[in-house]
Amino acid sequence: MNAPSARPASFVRSCLLAGMLLISACLPEEAVRPGTPSGGETLPLTTPVAAATPLPTRLPIVPGQIMPYAAQSGDTLEAVAAHFNTTVAAIRSANPALPRTVSTLVPGQVLRVPTYFAPFTGTPFHMLPDEEVVNGPPRAGWDLKLEVEGRGGYLATFFAYTLGGFREGWQVVDKVAERYSVNPRLLLALLEYRSSALTRSALSPQQIVYPLGYLDGEWKGLTGQLVWASEMLNNGYYGWRDGSLEQIVLADGRVTRPDPWQNAGTVAVQYLLAQWFGQEEFDEAAGVQGFTLTYRALFGDTFVDDQVLIPGDLTQPEMALPFEPGRVWAYTGGPHPTWGDSLPWGALDFAPPSTVTGCISSPEWVVAVAEGVVVRSELATVVLDLDGDGDERTGWVVFYFHIETEGRVALGTQVSRGDHLGHPSCEGGRATGSHVHLARRYNGEWIPAAGALPFTLSNWVAGSSGEVYFGTLTRYLDMISACTCSTFANQLSLPSPSVP
Repeated sequence: MNAPSARPASFVRSCLLAGMLLISACLPEEAVRPGTPSGGETLPLTTPVAAATPLPTRLPIVPGQIMPYAAQSGDTLEAVAAHFNTTVAAIRSANPALPRTVSTLVPGQVLRVPTYFAPFTGTPFHMLPDEEVVNGPPRAGWDLKLEVEGRGGYLATFFAYTLGGFREGWQVVDKVAERYSVNPRLLLALLEYRSSALTRSALSPQQIVYPLGYLDGEWKGLTGQLVWASEMLNNGYYGWRDGSLEQIVLADGRVTRPDPWQNAGTVAVQYLLAQWFGQEEFDEAAGVQGFTLTYRALFGDTFVDDQVLIPGDLTQPEMALPFEPGRVWAYTGGPHPTWGDSLPWGALDFAPPSTVTGCISSPEWVVAVAEGVVVRSELATVVLDLDGDGDERTGWVVFYFHIETEGRVALGTQVSRGDHLGHPSCEGGRATGSHVHLARRYNGEWIPAAGALPFTLSNWVAGSSGEVYFGTLTRYLDMISACTCSTFANQLSLPSPSVP
């Protein structure tokens, strides 16, 4: 489990002369240059464009100097404080007009931030906007199958049994992107950057086994490599989002700290690049002549139509506990990974009442927490779309996992709050007892279960202990703690309809 890093108890008060990193005009040795030849007819690569975001100059400062910061999509006060090595209290003191309570900051809102630079701050170059990392609204209507087949490379001819069935290359990319909510275009660009798998028909034996060049036997093949990359991308993206990621350790053991003004999408890619490269290659790959050239050659200038994924002061729609009134369930899992082992800790677990433990068939029903339409119903999984547009990449969606096949709600079903969705189980694996795993997304972004926008179910508000799976639910003066057990201390219920 890749848990968030612990924040230092005291802030670094040393002044850093933050000069610009030297940008090499060379690509890393294994990088794919735009226009790499491929076998057969392919879609042409787009003509590379100039960097969309000019590099700012970081001038010397004195500790505590007030610096302007324009809030970005998804920013919170807690995260901004972590990025600038300061405190929420200090930001509030410098910005007295800020509301007493605020979830997400309004994009473009200018804050005065008392700044304490830390050593080894990296490039200010913004590689990709957030929507090119998250599988959100911009991908609606985009044809992944056509993109892969039109490029005519190895990926277009890939066919293997993986992820529970026989799948073509584009289907593997699609399924991994769906599960991790990572932009499939980014996965394609990474494959092209590392092995030309999108445009070149013949790969070396090693590239077939490790198409992303991460030489670890635990992550073999197309699926394994894409899953590994998605884990890394989400760790970088959501670590920057929640402020827990303060530094990135490169492949050679050196350390870099993301520029305080960076966006989450860029930090996600930087975090992944760091798994491959030491300092010199990392600086090239993360700079204006690195991975971004490959991305723009495939998909054009990604900053032309930069979109806001998370608006200011986002609020969660009203949601109820995921089980029937009058039934007593146990809160068995506090904030923990939504999928796989990566960030964010956006999921909560609830287990049904039972006289025996373990993976059993339960007669209890998991129910809809709100009105919506079922946009995915497959092995162990139900996804409920709350905005009703039928696309899980837009608006609020609720993700249910470990739902038993028998009795699972059908795809396309319109449900009201409290309607049956299926039974809790261990289906989907990695479960020691029948339960339901619940998480949220907004515009494709996973939302942490605790923090500025906590998961709230029937007025029970989720909190984190700082340790994975351990956390609390608080309602007014009542509090319960998560436990992989079922005792009076972690049980909760909804009043029966007959009870006033």
